[in-house]
Amino acid sequence: MIMRQTHVLTFILFFCISIGFSQNTITGIVKDQSAQPLIGVNIVEKGTTNGTTTDFDGNYEITVADGATLVFSYIGFNTTEVNSSGKTTIDITLSAGVQLDEVMLVGSRSPKRTSTDTAVPVDVIDVAEVVTQSGKIEVNELLQYAAPSFNANKQSGSDGADHIDPATLRGLGPDQTLVLINGKRRHQSSLINVFGTRGRGNTGTDLNAIPASSIKRIEILRDGAAAQYGSDAIAGVINIVLKDNVDKVSGFVSYGAYSTNAQGDFPAGTANTDGNRLDTEKDGNAIGDDQSFDGGSIKAGVNFGTAIGKEGGFVNVTTEYVSKNKTLRPGFDFRRGFGEAAIDGFNVMVNAAIPLTENSEFYAFGGRNYRDTDAYAFTRNGGNRVIPSIYPNGFTPRITSNIIDNSVSAGFRTTLANDWKLDVSNTYGRNNFHYYIKGTLNASLEDASPTDFDAGGHTLTQNTVNLDFSKYYDDVLEGMNLAFGAEYRTENFVIFAGEEGSWGTYDVNGLLITDPANQTQPTEPGTGDARPGGSQGFPGYSPSNVVDRSRSNFSLYADGEFDLSETFLLSTAARFENFSDFGSTLNGKLAARFKASENINIRGSVSTGFRAPSLAQKYYNLRFTNFVGGAALESLLSPNNSPVTASFGIDQLKEEKALNAGLGFTATFGAFNATIDGYYIHVQDRIVLTGNFDTPQIDGVEAAQFFVNGVDTETTGLDIVLSWKKNFDDDSRLSATITGNLNHMEITDVNNGSLDAETFFGERDKAFLLASAPESKLTFNVNYSKNKFDAGLGLTRFSSVDLLDYQMLEPTSDYASFADKINQATDHYSPKLITDLVLGYQLCEGLKLNVGVNNLFNEYPSQQDDWVEGGGYWDSLQMGFGGAYYYARIGFTF
Repeated sequence: MIMRQTHVLTFILFFCISIGFSQNTITGIVKDQSAQPLIGVNIVEKGTTNGTTTDFDGNYEITVADGATLVFSYIGFNTTEVNSSGKTTIDITLSAGVQLDEVMLVGSRSPKRTSTDTAVPVDVIDVAEVVTQSGKIEVNELLQYAAPSFNANKQSGSDGADHIDPATLRGLGPDQTLVLINGKRRHQSSLINVFGTRGRGNTGTDLNAIPASSIKRIEILRDGAAAQYGSDAIAGVINIVLKDNVDKVSGFVSYGAYSTNAQGDFPAGTANTDGNRLDTEKDGNAIGDDQSFDGGSIKAGVNFGTAIGKEGGFVNVTTEYVSKNKTLRPGFDFRRGFGEAAIDGFNVMVNAAIPLTENSEFYAFGGRNYRDTDAYAFTRNGGNRVIPSIYPNGFTPRITSNIIDNSVSAGFRTTLANDWKLDVSNTYGRNNFHYYIKGTLNASLEDASPTDFDAGGHTLTQNTVNLDFSKYYDDVLEGMNLAFGAEYRTENFVIFAGEEGSWGTYDVNGLLITDPANQTQPTEPGTGDARPGGSQGFPGYSPSNVVDRSRSNFSLYADGEFDLSETFLLSTAARFENFSDFGSTLNGKLAARFKASENINIRGSVSTGFRAPSLAQKYYNLRFTNFVGGAALESLLSPNNSPVTASFGIDQLKEEKALNAGLGFTATFGAFNATIDGYYIHVQDRIVLTGNFDTPQIDGVEAAQFFVNGVDTETTGLDIVLSWKKNFDDDSRLSATITGNLNHMEITDVNNGSLDAETFFGERDKAFLLASAPESKLTFNVNYSKNKFDAGLGLTRFSSVDLLDYQMLEPTSDYASFADKINQATDHYSPKLITDLVLGYQLCEGLKLNVGVNNLFNEYPSQQDDWVEGGGYWDSLQMGFGGAYYYARIGFTF
């Protein structure tokens, strides 16, 4: 241990000394005329490609030659040049100028965190700052605590959703938020959430497949935007802007682990209370870093860029590695593996632009994300599903997966002779989700059963071609911007089969049963119960599940932004879309902003929107074992186009339709900024997953579920962002931010037709949907820095959540009344306050250490009983169920 510490100290000393000898560094801060720091100001050594940009606090650092001239430039401000001779610190105040050559991806050109001049609410999140000030290692976790109405859930016992976290904006579905990268549409995951997850019946975009180290900033448009960007943008748009810096290498290494001291009153002998060890014979993979900590996570990343030519060309590359062990938390005997999944992953992301002429360039970006994940399924303690010669004491199967995301976007942009800007691009993306089930068996093979299987999987491929034109007229009105374009998109969804043993049922001779009338299935001695086929934990996809379906979409759009006067801005948009599988839709948007005074803006919008049903929602199908209160239930998820689905009176899926309205104001008074925005969202024909219908007519299946346009919802809410920042004469800085979301969703109609409403989408299903829209989330963050030291404190209050557990599936006759059953089945989770603390110290130029703890006081959700969905003492909630997380992070720049 002493030698290891000596090596670390030697490395740090060598790094600091080498940096000191090799660099001639200029530092400083760039502000506007109201003394507010400016984010993203370009600083270039004149006559070279050497440059940098200011960070979230307006600070910069650049290495230059003696006597070099620094050029400070920023959209909307006058360019300033300063000679650096004899100086080590240069502070600059930029004066406002004419805004020319503006490029708007989504959101604001304002340097403030939240836009104060746009007609709709937009958050602009500086990822480098957020990453440094927290121990969060995934993009979903970062946004959970940085954006007011963003919520994400870690799942357990939800099959594929244990590996990809469902995330929502303003309480709507994971698939009702559109994700862009550098303004181009990002492909979704091929996974569809089917169990007790938030966003049941929905697909979504896997934000965690994008390395945080590659991200310059994240823009979140919190307003309906289907009329501007197309399907999926009902709740809003998340645009991820990749880094483009050059001549700089930065990186980090972090390590953290969770405390195993779960808070609760757990009975003696409860699973996973003995240091979180899982001792299942032949199952292996006992996870527990030691008796006090588990979930050990190491993450490392490097970002570097280099200039191409002398006209602003660049290539920026990011690599990132993560390895995270499982966490195990107290669970009941039928769920000895309750906790978060293990992950091993490697990411590469590239962003590049090559100037072709003075007014045109070729650009490309994309990457590859690979993850190997590992999560526990429900425990098999005995009976016809356990072969005692293989697992004498029962077993807990493991659902593992290989998830690969590939994407590439390439395009050409130029300014035509008439000052119209042209952008033509092609974006390709593919998600492959492949299941491997380990520590399992096929009970119908009895003693001859293997203990791991390739269970098959699914893929989603998407290709999008865009053609966009825009032009800004500074001599029309007080300014006018026009834009129009077209998009052509193709999608392909595939389910591929696993090996035979993962899905097949065998007879007493070990032959696949193809003639049930003449082949005998093995039975459990004593009970005579038939031994089921397929891999336990997750059955493989069989040839009958195989799907290969495609569709295309063509769209046209136009929008305009008109400064009718110096105080009044009007924005309009319209979009026509035609899908090959269900037809056409036309949507529009109108937004306005009024400058009530020099410091206050009033803004509002109204729009219509839609979301096309995903290919997975139309064609996904699986036969699986569902655990209801610890008891196995053989279930069928029937595809929407199946005769079985039609026989239950379920209609073909159609698009979801939405009406969005928003009204708010922004205020800026010196160092204080405020944005408050109210919203109303009505969604008609939301696609959900039904409850379980009895299926006596289907052999070997006890229940069936379907995807349906099942409910209409109304959501009202309020987003609040208050920020203040102050720089003091002693070179110290203090900032404080309050963000909040108040939200209320109501299910206004259940479209069950003649089907039983409680079975179709009952009270339990409604509770799952409403839990995706928690009543509130309030955060307070304060940061202080002076010289080499900084500290950050974050407080997040998660509101109460009510869910209905498996008691709702019991006969009502067992209770005094239906209302009494609801009352006893309600799992109430009281509000919780989570405290995060981080301390940072600049060890030397280019090397910084951060240590901290998330969930400082080790808060857990309210304890429940054994009817809970996931088999642990808590459901999957926004606050998580991992407890306190301790971490250290060292970052470097040179």
